[in-house]
Amino acid sequence: MGGFFASALKEDCVFDLFFGTDYHSHLGTRRAGMAVFGQDGFNRAIHNIENSPFRTKFERDVNEMSGHMGVGSISDYEPQPLIVRSHHGTYAITTVGRINNIDALADKILGNQGMQFHEMSGGIINATELVAAIINQKDNLVEGIKYAQEVIDGSMTILLLTPIGVYCARDRLGRTPLVIGKKEEGFCASFEAFAYLNLGYRDYKELGPGEICVMTPEGVQTLAAPGKKMRICTFLWVYYGYPASSYEGVSVEGMRVRCGSYLAKRDKMSRKEIDSVAGVPDSGTAHAIGYANESGVPFSRPFIKYTPTWPRSFMPTIQTRRDLIAKMKLIPVQELIDNQRILLIDDSIVRGTQLRETTEFLYRSGAREVHVRPACPPILFGCKYISFSRATSEMELIARRKICSLEGGDVDRTILDDYANPDTDRYHRMLDAICEEMGFTSLRYNRLDDMLASVGIPEDMLCTYCWDGRE
Repeated sequence: MGGFFASALKEDCVFDLFFGTDYHSHLGTRRAGMAVFGQDGFNRAIHNIENSPFRTKFERDVNEMSGHMGVGSISDYEPQPLIVRSHHGTYAITTVGRINNIDALADKILGNQGMQFHEMSGGIINATELVAAIINQKDNLVEGIKYAQEVIDGSMTILLLTPIGVYCARDRLGRTPLVIGKKEEGFCASFEAFAYLNLGYRDYKELGPGEICVMTPEGVQTLAAPGKKMRICTFLWVYYGYPASSYEGVSVEGMRVRCGSYLAKRDKMSRKEIDSVAGVPDSGTAHAIGYANESGVPFSRPFIKYTPTWPRSFMPTIQTRRDLIAKMKLIPVQELIDNQRILLIDDSIVRGTQLRETTEFLYRSGAREVHVRPACPPILFGCKYISFSRATSEMELIARRKICSLEGGDVDRTILDDYANPDTDRYHRMLDAICEEMGFTSLRYNRLDDMLASVGIPEDMLCTYCWDGRE
């Protein structure tokens, strides 16, 4: 995953770019960069942020950079923005998305032009560099961006900085967001709308699927109209989005509270069965508040996440160390755990490792029962569009592992559809198997229909691939 920010101002933009990009730190943990254009041309800085926050790494660069337009990025994968020299002139490019056919596209370009790509660690091609190479196949930037979005299997949202303006292009099906903010001095473009509010910008427009515009200090011009079909990622509301974010006019925090309310209505647990409702911080907290408000069972915080110096739990890249950090960050509040029947809400269960350790942590701290209620349905398919998980195989997903065990091997799509249906015997056998392995007192997932209702926009505009395999 990743996030980005761009600014185009009538004055120096570096201050806004620095803080606007920093506000996307919840979306990436490995690389960050900024590129600006001014009187001295292009200037760029890229740093590793695995062990230091964005602001610490870029404080010196902010004092040395200047320019009236710029782009910045936070990434879990490739270093960016990249500065590219081509027949379009020099430009800086940063992207958010995923390319499933990256090898086929690279081979095609290598065969046609005999060019070469720089490899990152592990022999992986920098996806942003490949996007630039695809764009450069066409006679102008707009046609190149359209071509890139057509041939990429996956998703791709792009910011491209040129001497005349910042080209902003949302993914062809709008799987990730792109919004424009405005203030007297100019404009900004951002993955997260909240990132510009404290910088004095107000909402200007949200790009539609496949829309391309060019942003200058004087205005924003649409160069390619938005398409009619949208598949924005529902997991942005469930987990990835910051609580202050909103997408397609729907608040992340508001959706999570409604989501918890739907869970409680379906679950019907009361103070006779449980003593308190808790959320796994931070993304499970609002879901838990919604559940508590609806059920009448008190909300509590039986453990606190220590955040002042800890990075996000899926960093560093080694899984065992990420799991250890996740465990070390949770500090128990003994009084709220001892002999308590706790209903615990997390945003999801992916592999199951961290939630199992959290449950064990609660039992060791004195909990009598731990009832688990994930805010979304069982994840049956690996994401093809934004890479919300580092899982490299669908067999790393606990739901798929249990299905494979129950069925005695790999299964076809028809059987998977049966497991995705919460009204089938197969679904309930899968839940029982997961509950037993994880050591929960009980387990009930949110239903897909309830989760989508909590978003509140038409279901055919939402991507649900990781739960039902619908593209």
